[in-house]
Amino acid sequence: MHALIFEKFGDADVLQWREQPDPIPAAGQALVRMHGIGLNFADVYRRNGNYHLSGSAPWILGYEGAGVIERPAEGDPLFPVGTRVGFADMPYANAELVAVDLDKLIPLPDDISFDTAAAVLLQGLTAQYLVTDSYPVRGGDVAVVHAAAGGVGQLLVQMLKTRGATVIGVASSATKRTAVLSAGADAAVGYEEWIAEARRWTGGRGADVVYDSVGTTLGDSLAVARIGGTVVFYGMAAGDPDPVDPRLLMDRSLTLTGGDLWNVLTSATIRRERASTLFAQISAGQLLPNIAARFALKDGAQAHAYLESREAVGKVLLTV
Repeated sequence: MHALIFEKFGDADVLQWREQPDPIPAAGQALVRMHGIGLNFADVYRRNGNYHLSGSAPWILGYEGAGVIERPAEGDPLFPVGTRVGFADMPYANAELVAVDLDKLIPLPDDISFDTAAAVLLQGLTAQYLVTDSYPVRGGDVAVVHAAAGGVGQLLVQMLKTRGATVIGVASSATKRTAVLSAGADAAVGYEEWIAEARRWTGGRGADVVYDSVGTTLGDSLAVARIGGTVVFYGMAAGDPDPVDPRLLMDRSLTLTGGDLWNVLTSATIRRERASTLFAQISAGQLLPNIAARFALKDGAQAHAYLESREAVGKVLLTV
């Protein structure tokens, strides 16, 4: 098989399209021939050396994708040859063939394409738990969404609207704010005026929930939440937040909660049930993934450079 590999940390040009040995599935693994692969900033951070990588070079990036069962796991009746599947949390996805744990496999409905699955599984399941587990959104809630034009952000905006929330999306450029409005947000504001606009939209009361994936904005997010409101912290795209004095939470009865998808997808049953709900929303037209660009996997260096340019509005896909 061929795979997108790198042998040293660095810029996108360290990525190379090379022939590699086919993976040998372990017990309880199936071999998947890939069709679509999701590119995420975590891949960039691993390529840069900012995230830990196990093993030794050459390394293969990628954790999310969709394809067809090439070789089923021994004795497994659920995923025979030819079954269309996706996964959101299995390494070495940047290759033509990937060995995937059975409990990570998600069957794809006929109306969900490989591209759609690769575009929504990781970010869509993240947005899903943010509106159901981290803070159960109710009709009439006012929600502020940071980085609302990003992959998670646009899906989060759409999910919030299906639950009857008023959504104020924060994005860094006019182009991105247009995308936020297209996703259904009631308002799209820049980072220069988002605090004042959030207060204006809530009549000074404050937001019921603020979704913060930026990190450095956490203090302001707490200030914008209403008395008794919630801030959901689930990322640090711009860096670590300043420490939070717990007396602030006490004084205004605030809830500050963290979120991580891997604490939610704790079994094969839960993973497939949640994915099924996600796919049903897409089939019903309630959720529309925004694919910013597609690159052939062999051109992965170009895809990384495009993602790092911050010009992408939506999901970047790698195709095989």
